[in-house]
Amino acid sequence: MERTAVNPWDWSIKLGYNQAEAIEGATRQLICAGQTAVDANGNPQHAGDMRAQIDLALDNLEAVLKGADMDLGNVVRLGIYATDVDEALKNFDLMGMRFGPHQVAPPMTLLGVTRLAIPGLLFEIEATAAA
Repeated sequence: MERTAVNPWDWSIKLGYNQAEAIEGATRQLICAGQTAVDANGNPQHAGDMRAQIDLALDNLEAVLKGADMDLGNVVRLGIYATDVDEALKNFDLMGMRFGPHQVAPPMTLLGVTRLAIPGLLFEIEATAAA
């Protein structure tokens, strides 16, 4: 799979994502449901702690990707939902720590929402991956 970044402007690169990516040579695509800070039984974890919830949501996303023989380097698009966008952005260094080693900056959208499906959850991340 070959990824070509498309950035008519460079401001998004400073924030850790590309405006778009042209993907060529992929033969498989994985559409991931939103991942949140839940344990293996679906129980919410880390009430009130955005940073810990982002970290666990990323762990869960990595587990889903691993189940398809992929990793964060295969992610070509992210959709992120947060009940407090400012608090999520304060903790976005976690995104860089996870995606940085894979040298990818997938296009993403971050939306503020009034709540997520399970009360107490603060952050949800969905992904599209290709290989």
